[in-house]
Amino acid sequence: MERRSRRVRGADVLLWVGLAVPVVAVDRIGLNEPRSGVEQLAGLVVLAAAAALWRRWPLVAFAVTASLSLASAPALLTLSYGTALAVFALLLGLRAPGTRPASVAFAAVGLAGTIKIAVRGVDPATEWLVLAGTLLFGVVFPWLGGRYWRQSRELAAAGWARAAQLEREQLIAEDRARLRERARIAQDMHDSLGHELSLIALRAGALQLAQDLADPHRRAAADLRAAASDATERLHRIIGLLREDDDEPAPLTPAGETVEQLVARAAESGLPVRWETEEPGGEPVPPDEYSLVERTVHRVVREALTNAARHAPGAAVTVAVRRDAGGTTASVTNGRATQTSAPSSGGTGLTGLRAAVEGVGGRFEAGPHKDGFRVTAYVPDEEEEAAHLQANPHPHPHPYAQPSEPPNKPSPLNKPNKPNTLLVLGGALAVGVVFLCGAFAWYAYTKTHSVLKPGDYAELRLGTSLDEAERILPDRTVSDPPVDRAPAAPKGADCRYYRASGELLVSVEHFRLCFDRRGTLVAKDVVPKAGAVGQLREEGETE
Repeated sequence: MERRSRRVRGADVLLWVGLAVPVVAVDRIGLNEPRSGVEQLAGLVVLAAAAALWRRWPLVAFAVTASLSLASAPALLTLSYGTALAVFALLLGLRAPGTRPASVAFAAVGLAGTIKIAVRGVDPATEWLVLAGTLLFGVVFPWLGGRYWRQSRELAAAGWARAAQLEREQLIAEDRARLRERARIAQDMHDSLGHELSLIALRAGALQLAQDLADPHRRAAADLRAAASDATERLHRIIGLLREDDDEPAPLTPAGETVEQLVARAAESGLPVRWETEEPGGEPVPPDEYSLVERTVHRVVREALTNAARHAPGAAVTVAVRRDAGGTTASVTNGRATQTSAPSSGGTGLTGLRAAVEGVGGRFEAGPHKDGFRVTAYVPDEEEEAAHLQANPHPHPHPYAQPSEPPNKPSPLNKPNKPNTLLVLGGALAVGVVFLCGAFAWYAYTKTHSVLKPGDYAELRLGTSLDEAERILPDRTVSDPPVDRAPAAPKGADCRYYRASGELLVSVEHFRLCFDRRGTLVAKDVVPKAGAVGQLREEGETE
């Protein structure tokens, strides 16, 4: 921790050194109005404070830097503090989470600069354009760059977190799939073996009731029937341990056995069962042995026959299947038991059937019917099932679907994409470039149209009238005259400043012409450029 603190302090010191270089260098090479050592030292102290505060209070660091720039120039554009202003605007966008405080700060800086320009009263239109351009390119754009940088880092962190979450979900899905597969096999074992054991018990019961069977064989048949019933119960308990309470897994596909073949095999085993089928309009609808409808109906009939053999031995059973254009309806009805059945624990077969049928959009009913019990299921065709699944995107587990991974949970990254930040930034940059080009063109126009040629300046003599002088004077005067470097002006005179050269973005010499109230030239002076030593003053000449 201490080592990290030292690194942070070292980085802040390097930041301050980098921002202090323009403050010292600009004055040294004469690109700025000369300032005293106290002013330079005060600026360096303010920048040091901003460099120390930007991590915890980035808005404060930007505010003090903007105040320093405004104190140096109303238009906010200074070679000394322009770099610091852009850097702390960038850090503000990088560190501050919200946009409202920064927007308020930018508006306050613009308002303060506008008031200062209005009070100063020197070419306010040009000054305000420079202020607006500086705010846009020196403050707002760096701030947007900082925010984009911040969002990129947050998105990268969110992406890694999302990847870790998906990896965890993948592991959970794999575990879930293994559990579902185990439960699916367990359910199939329960249904298939339970049905076969019930038929074995049924055959043993028929053998036990045979008239010509000897007593020892009759007792052996009874023991066989009891053993088959006990094996069915033990199978049910064992399979119950493998099943999930919140799932009703699907059994394996029947091995090519149709519902009619299932009923015939149960009848051969001694179950008093009758097969009934009804086709619409007398036209038989051949079932597809491998269709989802046929497999679901097969499961319903098999489970119902197993329950009838176990819980109502000797009772007559009727299996009725009706197929129509919309789906298939199957019902299994048994009467009152004629033999005593062994007690059995409550199962979940009917619950599994209900989940399987309703999972494909069907209907399931089971309950007492007259003296017995009836199970009825309606299974729609696959076209009807598809419409049901589209209307109900989260139905019960599909009765014969293979285990699959759960859908990804919604996350902030799955929301509709917002406009690309780079696109917005590029559009703003294009607008800013047009604005900057216009501002620079206006700046160049005002500077080049306020140039008084040295030859014309030399032709002017003291006592020349203003009307005569205006024939050779340029269209405009200097908007930011170097008053501090000029000598004292004659009392009551109107002094005008002109540039001695058309060079841009550098300090040049200026010519000052002073006219009295009668419009007569009373003084003409050469104001040296920033950093030059000495002044040249030309005394007035009288006619």
